[in-house]
Amino acid sequence: MQPHHTTQPQTLGNDTTAQDLTISAGKAQLLSMLYFLPLAILFGLSYILLWPNKFGKAAYQGALPDNLSSTTMLALFIAVIFAGIVVHELIHGITWSMFAKKGFRSMKFGVLWKSFTPYCHCTEPLRVGHYITGALMPALVLGIVPLVISLIKGNILVFSFGIFFTLAAGGDFLIVSMLRKVDAGLLVQDHPSKIGCLLHGSDGAEVNP
Repeated sequence: MQPHHTTQPQTLGNDTTAQDLTISAGKAQLLSMLYFLPLAILFGLSYILLWPNKFGKAAYQGALPDNLSSTTMLALFIAVIFAGIVVHELIHGITWSMFAKKGFRSMKFGVLWKSFTPYCHCTEPLRVGHYITGALMPALVLGIVPLVISLIKGNILVFSFGIFFTLAAGGDFLIVSMLRKVDAGLLVQDHPSKIGCLLHGSDGAEVNP
């Protein structure tokens, strides 16, 4: 599955009324792609219509320095992608820390070595509205903003960067979709072992401010 905010074990204390909002891995992969496709089509067609001469193999060749070897270009590509994935998780953490009681101390970063995927995890539950804000921020900063810039500048490299990191946010779009009808004042936290999250107070119990 494409890089996205990865769940890590954490529970909501002894709360036994938490609502389980989870999804199977297969369905999650399919839906993540479906959420990405409309944006890819929208920005892809817009770019081609606005910059028909700056799309395709020739555009990539013209955007890259002539003196770079294929090995160097591959190394730069890998470095940019890896750095972007790390920044993706940092953006999650920085945004969520603005709403967490303990700030950045509540953010946990690491790598799932089995899939070599960096992750960010908030160790305390957040209100749904705050959680959604942090979930969407990497897609906005690394995906949508570069795509808009590429439409203005006609830069195929910036366009490709934006498309990749919009795709990388597919899992985030999925989680947000699962939370779209939930009261923004409730508390949410990553599910300890499944793809999805736990809602605290979803049975109608009062949620303390």
